[in-house]
Amino acid sequence: MDARSRNHVTVTGRSGGPVVMLAHGFGCDQNMWRLVVPALERDFTVVLFDHVGAGGSDLTAWSRRRYSTLDGYADDVLELCRELALGPVTFVGHSVSAMMGVLAAAREPEAFAGLVLLAPSPCFIDDPEAGYRGGFSAEDIDELLESLEANYLGWSGAMAPVIMGNPDRPELGEELTNSFCRTDPEIARLFARVTFLSDNRTDLAKVGVPTLVAQCSSDAIAPPEVGAFVHAQIPGSRLVTLNATGHCPQLAAPEETAAAIAAFAGASQ
Repeated sequence: MDARSRNHVTVTGRSGGPVVMLAHGFGCDQNMWRLVVPALERDFTVVLFDHVGAGGSDLTAWSRRRYSTLDGYADDVLELCRELALGPVTFVGHSVSAMMGVLAAAREPEAFAGLVLLAPSPCFIDDPEAGYRGGFSAEDIDELLESLEANYLGWSGAMAPVIMGNPDRPELGEELTNSFCRTDPEIARLFARVTFLSDNRTDLAKVGVPTLVAQCSSDAIAPPEVGAFVHAQIPGSRLVTLNATGHCPQLAAPEETAAAIAAFAGASQ
């Protein structure tokens, strides 16, 4: 099967324009970018896709072996870049997809004009000996994964509003909950383990393409120290703190998020 079909690729925007590829995070699909796309497609060719196991992707392409690490997802990103043959892309990775972009760009830098790491985290677990704060203790993550594996739908209803933040806008948390609940539980359980147990801190220094680290001003999943760490580890990267709060600025503050992506992607070409 070709990568375009496997990953349910959508290409929109200005033909021949600089290419922006948008990659969604855990429990989501390309629909999570719908509020950002209109502002980008005026000036850019916009590539949207679903990770295998999410949205409209081909579920028969999912295998526990391939997707038991982030490398399998990074392989998919590189296959998409080669198959679409649109030239170097600015890859925008939200949350766990940020590290997929890091791995892909370290492996084949020529495929990328730049990276936008939106609310990234190279490691969610604190490492006190190294002076690293990821936001969670190992015990926190163990409890989170145990709860998810025991009752995925219940976990989704409880965690999605926390991840989304913005308690004064409950419709955002409800949308994320519904997105989580559309994901096959078996796939979600493995993807959650990959997301929350991966440690990509040493991969950051391997990135050699222009990089924007975009963190939110308040984020229960990726605190400001994480964004600062990513920025410090990637040579020549830029760090911007959005006014947006929560872990999903593409929904909570789409205009601000689109403007940050556009300004960086335009300058990276």
